[in-house]
Amino acid sequence: MTAKPETLTFLEPTGVRPHCPLFVFLPGMDGTGALLSTQLTGLLARFDIRCLVLPQDTDHSWDDLAKAIAQRIKNDLTQSSHPDRDVYLCGESFGGCLALKVATHCPDIVNRLILVNPASSFNKTFWTRWAVDTVRALPAPMYSLGCSILMPFLANLNRVSTNEQQILLNAMRSVGYRSALHRVFLLRDFDLMDQAYQKIQQLTLIVASRSDRLLPSNAEANRLSALIPKATIHPLPHSGHACLLEPEVNLHDILQSWDAANESDRTPALSGGDRSAG
Repeated sequence: MTAKPETLTFLEPTGVRPHCPLFVFLPGMDGTGALLSTQLTGLLARFDIRCLVLPQDTDHSWDDLAKAIAQRIKNDLTQSSHPDRDVYLCGESFGGCLALKVATHCPDIVNRLILVNPASSFNKTFWTRWAVDTVRALPAPMYSLGCSILMPFLANLNRVSTNEQQILLNAMRSVGYRSALHRVFLLRDFDLMDQAYQKIQQLTLIVASRSDRLLPSNAEANRLSALIPKATIHPLPHSGHACLLEPEVNLHDILQSWDAANESDRTPALSGGDRSAG
């Protein structure tokens, strides 16, 4: 099944604010956007926010989803009173892979790219076979228990409040068993040639947790920054994989500092012509 723009849900947690830059958040494996909740207050000061809710269908490919997301962003822009505003595309973990697909397939709709512990290293780690085999072998009723077992790997629990831990657990449990299995398969098969990364001309920020117990996010940030021409790494020395739930992590302040450092380089989404989903 091909994902169509109308089948994708974009939450608007703040209501439409057409005069602000568009901030599009692509979530992790949970697919809910709930893990951005801790960051909303700060981001509200500056952005018109959209959070993708991944469809529960189990057969969309990376390319299907990337093209549909690009078309949805284009539609939001063309229907806005400010169609030329900047687009910040932010992907966390699974969503980081999806953001890379959007940026490489449809670069014309992205001005700035933010990758938060992108799961592009998933198929290079021992987690690949373990996760695929484990999720496949788990009886569906045991899936919820498996989510609880993963919690210490997903977050640095010393830096996340009980409330945020529950948000994370609820988000994980909200994913149907078949959808979770399909998303693990997508991560297993995710692949981009080095040349594709090198064609990303947008300013790119890679937020990397150095205490990530799930994926080698620090090493992956170094790899990606060597491939993406305008990439910058923002390290988080003590953060876990689900770093956006940590009160000490302020994505708005991180973006503000990054933008200030790159004020002279206002990367256009495209060189002439109109925005299209390609």
